[in-house]
Formats: sequence, C-alpha cells, structure tokens
Amino acid sequence: MDIPPLAGKIAVLSLGALPLSFALNYVSLLSYPLGVVLMSTLILGLLSLAIYSLSRSDIYYDPLYAVFAVFAFTSVVDLLIALQEDGYMAGFMAFYTKEGEPYLRTAHGVFICYWDGIVHYLLYLAMTGAIRKRKSYRNFGLYWLGSFIMSILVFLPGNILGKYSSEIRPTFFLTIPFLLVPCWAGLRVFNQTQVPTCCTPNMVEEDQRKGLLQRPVDLALIIYLIFAAFFTLFRGLVVLDCPMDACFVYIYQYEPYLRDPVTYPKVQMLVNMFYVLPFYGLAIYALIFPGCSWLPDWALVFAGAIGQAQFSHMGASMHLRTPFTYRVPEDAWASFFVCNLLYALGPHLLAFRCLWRPAFFLRPPPGPPAHHEKQH
Repeated sequence: MDIPPLAGKIAVLSLGALPLSFALNYVSLLSYPLGVVLMSTLILGLLSLAIYSLSRSDIYYDPLYAVFAVFAFTSVVDLLIALQEDGYMAGFMAFYTKEGEPYLRTAHGVFICYWDGIVHYLLYLAMTGAIRKRKSYRNFGLYWLGSFIMSILVFLPGNILGKYSSEIRPTFFLTIPFLLVPCWAGLRVFNQTQVPTCCTPNMVEEDQRKGLLQRPVDLALIIYLIFAAFFTLFRGLVVLDCPMDACFVYIYQYEPYLRDPVTYPKVQMLVNMFYVLPFYGLAIYALIFPGCSWLPDWALVFAGAIGQAQFSHMGASMHLRTPFTYRVPEDAWASFFVCNLLYALGPHLLAFRCLWRPAFFLRPPPGPPAHHEKQH
C-alpha cells in the first residue's frame, strides 16, 4: 500500500487555528453560548470559502477534499483543547470548553480530542495529499471512516445520557453535520475503485485450497477473535449490571471506570457488544471459508473503530480527570493494560493480514474446474 504525500497547503491552513483560537479567547462575545455558535459557524463558513478558492480543481475532482480540509482545521482545534485541558498550554480554547462543549473537559473528551488532533489529522493530510496527486486513498478512508463513526456513536449518546446532559449548549447542534457527513463520505469511499492486487488466478486457487491447519496465521486470528468476542460480550454484560459474581468482581477490581456516571464507558461497551461482536463472528466465518471479498474493507473499518475506542477508553480509565474511585486500581493496572492493548491490536493485525495476502478473500476466478477435480 502506497503512502500518499501529505498536503502541505492544508497543513499550513489548518495551523491557522493556533493564532485564531488565541485571539478568539479574548473576544467578549464568546462568553455567551449563542456567541460561540455564531462565531463557530462564521469561521467554518469563511474557512470553506478559503479552501474552495485555493483548491477549486481538487474539490471538483473529489468533493471529499473540502471535507477533509475543514476537518483538518477542526483537528488542530481539538488538539489545542486537549493540550489546554491537560495543562500543557493556556489561553487558547478555554472559552469553547466553558460555553461551547463543557463535556470535552471530561477524561473521555480529552482523549477523543487527542485522537482527532493526531491520528485523524495525519489521515486528513494524507488523504488530501492523495487527492492532489490523483492517487487512491481508499484504505486510509476506510480506517478513518470506522474511527470517526465510532467516536460519534459513543460521544453523542454519552453527552445526552451522562451527567453532562444538563449542560448541553447550542453548539451541540453543530454536531448534526457530523452525523450526515460520514454517511456520504462512507458511500464515496466504498464506491472508489479498489487498487488491483498482484494475485494471479493460480495464487487465488492455491490459497483457497489450503485448509485451516495449513494457514497458521489465520488459525491464530480465529483463536484471538473467539477470545475477543467473549471479552466483548462479558464487558457488555458487566455494564448491563449482570448479577454474576465474575461481573461484580471485574467492575470493582479491574475496570471501575465502567461505573463512571459520565456514561461514555457504558455506551462504549454496548456499542462493542451490538456492533463489534457480530463483526467478530463474521470475520471468523470469512477466515474459514474462502471468497469473502467483503472482509478486507470491513476489517479496515473496524480496525479504525476499535483503535479509536480503545485509545479513548484506556486513556480515560487512568486520567486524572476521572474520579479516583473510578480509575483502574494500581494492582490491576498491568492486567488491564495488557487485555485492552491486545483488544486494540488484534483488529489491526486482522486488517494487515487481509492487505498482506488478499488471495484467500478474492472471489474464485471464472474458468474450468481445476485439474484435480473430478469431471462430470
């Protein structure tokens, strides 16, 4: 997979968020929620016009260029929010977290800002760079799509259901486009032409003739997915207040963060149980039976989703913004870290396996039956 060059023009434009946010922090109008909404809308509008005037040909070639460029700017803003909330800088985005989105001051909010400001930002630069060079960015787009959707699926319900539900401000409605854009972007990314593989029909036929015992990597992935599926189901039952002793011990001695009234961890575990768990079952099927051409794409989507989810969950579980009673106990830190790190790493290994040797997942080539098969 070729790594596209980063878009320098978009990087320079996005870094304009630093002086702009510093200046806006001292505008008296922004001490009111409605002022924050109006100013945010104005800035996004002017930013969109600037991107259109600077990169008109790229937007005509692929409208997602404008989307990624705007999101790159907001990613820098999110990184500033995270750094300020952790005390690494001051005087930038205090007005926004106070009057705009106070739930970004939670541990979960801080870590989704870190993820957006680092991982998403690099993906935006890579994808806009690929568009400028007229190269494919499909794999990057699928990973971003899964990560972005997972962030929204957990963050928005958590804001409504958690203890910050009474502090929802008018800026919350600015997130409505964030519900619509992934749907449109996802359709465009999935409809892009797949990069041709170097697999010949003979390679496809040879790989698909191998039994599971002849594919030790796939066997190891299946074993991992089985354990990950049970872990997903177990944590879902834990947040649903399952009365089993194992659930009681786990939530009090290993992951007390699941009881945090901010509700983000509970929503995360339920999203995992209802969406990630079925995918694990389908992935096991696709690793056993050849020709499941849908797995490479969806493995990238779920790798992005679980990567974002685990980064936010693990970070918030140990962050100082989380009350001490809900943080991971010191004696359980090692087991918590290993289990959650493996849970995040496995889907990325699955996606890498699908990109590395895709022949097993390709549709069997048309033609006469192989010579070893009995002719009728």
